[in-house]
Amino acid sequence: MSAPETVETPTSTWRRVLAGRTTIDFVGGRRRWFTISAVLIGIALAGLALRGGLNLGLEFRGGLAVETINPAGAGIPDLRDALEAVGEPDARIQLIDDGAAVLIQTEPVSADTQEALVEAVAAVTGSPRTEISIESVGPTFGAIVARRALEALVVFLAAAIVFISWRLEWKMAVAGITALFHDLVITLGVYAITGFEVTPATVVAVLTILGYSLYDTVVVFDKVEELEASMGDQHTITDIVNRAMNQVLVRSINTSLTSLLPVGSLLFVGSFILGAASLRDFALALFVGIAAGTYSSIFVAAPMLGAWKESEEEWAAQRQRLERRAHKARQQAARLAEQAAEARAAEEAKTSAPPRPGQLRPPKKRKKKRRR
Repeated sequence: MSAPETVETPTSTWRRVLAGRTTIDFVGGRRRWFTISAVLIGIALAGLALRGGLNLGLEFRGGLAVETINPAGAGIPDLRDALEAVGEPDARIQLIDDGAAVLIQTEPVSADTQEALVEAVAAVTGSPRTEISIESVGPTFGAIVARRALEALVVFLAAAIVFISWRLEWKMAVAGITALFHDLVITLGVYAITGFEVTPATVVAVLTILGYSLYDTVVVFDKVEELEASMGDQHTITDIVNRAMNQVLVRSINTSLTSLLPVGSLLFVGSFILGAASLRDFALALFVGIAAGTYSSIFVAAPMLGAWKESEEEWAAQRQRLERRAHKARQQAARLAEQAAEARAAEEAKTSAPPRPGQLRPPKKRKKKRRR
């Protein structure tokens, strides 16, 4: 009877992951991983196109923001009529905390228009002037903030390329930066689809998650370099990258989970349940970026590196040598198996052949013992 097959359960799979004994072919499955990434990026780009870009905050585009309590319980139609009367029909109106407060945002306006708008809002909402918060940002200042944010992103990416090229190699730097752009596009797409406002806090969060993603990718590449130095003459680069990924997989999963749990609490509990809307812009970028960064470091950067280096002349020759060696080993094993089969067949033929006439002997008779 054949031995019963071992059934793979989620518990046993998780134990193998924790022990670093998984054998996932990350490089071989790169078409699958890249297809998933392409779909996510396509959805993100479609969201950006259909939404007309990002919902930039007041600090970036400039304008006027008026926030106040709403004791009169005024609705959006009432506020819209009051704003149209002062010449601001396109102002954005948002009810906060189920209408307990009101936030109104407009493009940059003159001082007279601002005063008229504040008076109109106070009259409709029934709030005293002392309870009205006014924030005005000029278009020049908003352009400066946007330019500084872009400069910070460019400096970060340049520093990352230089560091990885110096510490590891330039191909690893290119793969790592590709993973960063992957995370950035997906995060921006989520912001475009959800319509969440992009504020300076969002820029800080994006730079944070790009650093997190880069750290995760560098850990993977450092393991690849370590294994390449110790076993590069015995394995292909695909085998080395796969082994490195399987060994650091549990570290990446644990690090991501311990980061996503508090950020998820900050986003869903603090922002949506408790109504702390100011946390939403920061927490959403962190949550989406950490999740996308974990995926890209495992399923984008490492498979891309393995496939790229596999085409190098040195690693192509290494693969050919190992394939020839494996072919000789298979041939030798086949010959040994054939010889063993022939030996077994000869032994079976020898034992099953009928005896020769001269080999037959009559059975011996037993002597009966006499009774005394």
